[in-house]
Amino acid sequence: MVRIVMLVHEEEGVFGASFPDFPGATTVADDLDTLYRKAAEMLAFHVNGMAEDGDAIPALRTLSELQQDPVFRDDSEGAMIGLVDVDLPGKAVRVNVSIEEGLLKRIDHAAAAAGESRSSFLARAARARLSTAA
Repeated sequence: MVRIVMLVHEEEGVFGASFPDFPGATTVADDLDTLYRKAAEMLAFHVNGMAEDGDAIPALRTLSELQQDPVFRDDSEGAMIGLVDVDLPGKAVRVNVSIEEGLLKRIDHAAAAAGESRSSFLARAARARLSTAA
């Protein structure tokens, strides 16, 4: 789990969150508690999508490093600075599992229909199940 710097702007009672190290990753909410929850969920989804698409995860900068960036200084003017905890995907690890033959055929069929590999299909299914268990 890593902490990601988040900028929070407020306009007419609506709060918006953006992430300097993840351009385009934004969300809004009517209160700060909701914003933090939505921001953490959205950023985790965004980062997992990048990993699944094969996009490089950007190097994360500390607040001190960001404050040296003129773009960050402009973007952060009038903003609150927050931190959001996110699990960044690690490298893929090969595992050996046993699955009933008929179930494996159904998994392979569903993965092919979704245009995914067996591994990505199973990983996505596990993530979905884990997110509902939390």
